[in-house]
Parts: sequence; structure tokens; C-alpha cells
Amino acid sequence: MSQCVGEDSIGYSVHMLEFKWSKGPTQAEDSPEPALTQPTAAPSREHVIGDGLIWAATWSLRWLLIIFGAYVAGDLIGRAWTILLPLMLALILTTVLQPPVRVLRQQLNCPAGLAAGLVLLAGAAVVVAFGFVIAPSVGSQSGDIANDASAGLQRLQDLVQKSEFVTRDQIETVIAAAQDRLTSSASSIASGVLVGVSAVTSAAITVIITIVLTFFFLKDGSNFLPWLRSATGPRAGGHLEKVLTESWSTLGGFIRTQALVSLIDAAFIGLALFLVGVPLALPLAILTFFGGFVPIVGAFVVGAIAVLVALVSNGWVGALIILVVILVVQQLEGNVLSPWLQSRTMKLHPVIVLLSVALGSTLFGVVGAFFAVPVVAVAAVILRYLNQVVTTRAGAT
Repeated sequence: MSQCVGEDSIGYSVHMLEFKWSKGPTQAEDSPEPALTQPTAAPSREHVIGDGLIWAATWSLRWLLIIFGAYVAGDLIGRAWTILLPLMLALILTTVLQPPVRVLRQQLNCPAGLAAGLVLLAGAAVVVAFGFVIAPSVGSQSGDIANDASAGLQRLQDLVQKSEFVTRDQIETVIAAAQDRLTSSASSIASGVLVGVSAVTSAAITVIITIVLTFFFLKDGSNFLPWLRSATGPRAGGHLEKVLTESWSTLGGFIRTQALVSLIDAAFIGLALFLVGVPLALPLAILTFFGGFVPIVGAFVVGAIAVLVALVSNGWVGALIILVVILVVQQLEGNVLSPWLQSRTMKLHPVIVLLSVALGSTLFGVVGAFFAVPVVAVAAVILRYLNQVVTTRAGAT
């Protein structure tokens, strides 16, 4: 019996060996032994320093190329400024006048040229109407202001003459020195007059070119994007159309924001002038509104005129009150209201708005301060669109 059991166990073992062999070797038996990975050697100090220097040199070269390109672009802008200035002014005016032109063409089926001409004439009529509003008030009160100014100057002269520190001989000496200085500076004054005449002529030419360009932009502006798309092809034209459309919307937002800020300034300053009893309150408020479109200098000049009028008509107390109100309003407008509204409208941070105005005024003066924010806003539109295109292509790959 034990012999039978042994034979059975031997047969069972042989059968299991045959079964395993028929299935093939197991994973543990078949898998090769893992290869021993050689540890990578750490880069040497010289290699790390060399890579860092290569990286720094590469980026330095890129920044030098960018700076050189910016310098060349600035030089070209300076050379072509006489053409670029009316072009940019015409674009700004077109953003304001395009909505009524669109209404005339779409709602009343008015021809493009007629609609553009009517809107330009209406805009000129509004400016002339403001002049007629200001002129009667100025004419009726200019005599009183002139008399007050003469009386104020006479009081100042009497005060100086009665002073113990200044004698009449000293006053006459100062007047004689001033006359001699004017006589010796006659040539400089004459050359300055010629420069002024040249500046007025240049300004008149700029205004005429701006009006002509604005007319054609209003008349044929709707055909520009289709022409650009057909000229550059569907791919490049599509990108340009999107960027230009967004940039156009940004320019319109800039003008609306600036108008709102100027209106708020004019309302508060005009109210202060009215409450203090300063003459010419309405004309000064209107001048404040238009001066708000010229950053820095516009508000300064109009504010100085308002303070002088208050000084002549209401004395030192009234002038001081108006000065404080103007300073407070301008500080709130320049540091809080305008950056906040422009950042919301043009999707720019208030710090970017402030820095762009400062840089524009430093490089190109008043005109640079006026165009700084819309130029930076358009540049931001282009950068955002490029970032969107890069992100889309990176996601697709």
C-alpha cells in the first residue's frame, strides 16, 4: 500500500511539472534582473558658472536688441511727428464722432460722405456754441474784473511805497532796470515772436490735417478692416482684425473716461466758484472741462486763471478757498479717480496709468502725457492677444 502511495505522489509531481512547463515560465522566473543604473555625476562648478554666464549673455543681448529697437522707433516717431500727431488726433476724434455717423448711416440710410460732413459740422457748431455761451458772460463782467485788477495793483503799489523796508528810489531803480532789460532783450523778444508765429502756423496746419483725416476716417473707416483682411490674407487678417477692433474699443473707452473725469472736475470747481461768488463761474467751469483733456498743463492753467479771478474780485480769502478746492479736486482726480476709472475701462492697473503719464510727459511733454494712457492701453491689448494666441497653441500641442 505504501508503494502505491509513493508511486501516486511521484506521478502527481511529474504531472505538475509538465503543467507548469506547458504554461511557460512564470514572470518571476522570466523577468531579467534589473540593470544597475550608474549614478549621474553632479555638474562641476565650472560647468554651472559657464551655463549661468551663457544665460546672462543671451538675455543681455536680447535686452540690448529691444533697447536698440525702442531707440530706433523713438527716432522714427520724432522724425514723423508732424504726420503722426494729426493722425493720432484724428483717431481720437473719430472714436467720439463715429457713433452718430453710424446712426445716420444705419437708421436714416444717409450716404457715408454726407453723414461724416454733417457730424463734423455739428461738432464745430457745438464748439462755437460754447464760445457764444462764454463770450457774453466775459464781456459783461470783464470791465469789473479789469477795474478790480487795476485797483488791486494800485493797492499793492501803495503798500510797497509805504513800507519801511522799500523806498521810492529803490522802486524807481527796479523799474529802470526792468526797462533796460527789456530794451537789451529786444532781439530775443523779436525772435520769440517769430517762433510764436511759426508755432501758431504749425498748429493751424495740424488742425486742418486733423479735420481732413477725421472726415475720411468717418467716411471710409468701415471699409478699412475688410480691405486689410483681403490684403493680408485670412490668417493674418483675422489676427489684425481682432487686435484693431479691441484697440478701437480701448480708445473709445479712454475718451469716455476722460470726459467723465473732466465733467466731475468742472462740476466741483464750478460749484466752488459759484458759492464763493467769483464772477465768470460758468465760463471758468467750461474751461475746466476742456482743460481736463490736456493732462497736467490744462488743469494747471485753468486753475491759475480761476485763482487770479478770485483774487481780483473776492480778495485773498476767496482766492485761498478756490486754490484749496482746486488742489483737492486735482489731487483726487489725478491720484484716485482718473487711475481707477481708466484702469477699469482699459484694463490697466492704476500704477501703470500713473507711470505711463509720467513717462509720456517726460519724453514728449503735454502731448505725450495726453497720448500716454491710450498708447499703453493699446500695447496692453496687443500683449494680451499674443499671450492668448501662445496659450492656445501651447494647449493644442
